[in-house]
Amino acid sequence: MVQHLFDSPLFLRRRHYIQELASLEDVFDFLDDWPEGERDATYEVLEKACRLAAQGIFPLSAIRENIRRFLIKRRMLANVEEIPLVAKRPSDRNVGS
Repeated sequence: MVQHLFDSPLFLRRRHYIQELASLEDVFDFLDDWPEGERDATYEVLEKACRLAAQGIFPLSAIRENIRRFLIKRRMLANVEEIPLVAKRPSDRNVGS
């Protein structure tokens, strides 16, 4: 499957970690994991728009904006400043070498 990458990723706050949504495929995974009991009309519209985007009918930039709004509405959108950066070690040696 061809990667449908966003211009810039979105980050969502999970219970114990931050998840990156960088592509349409990431959004499909996120939507598939969404609890069935919480799938309202907003969810249904977003899922339909994602399917249209996968077919090249709906713009990918609009999907990113719609998922951003979806996350804001549910207070799940993480601020980029909240994401810890992993410091690169001065040496990338393998253990035992």
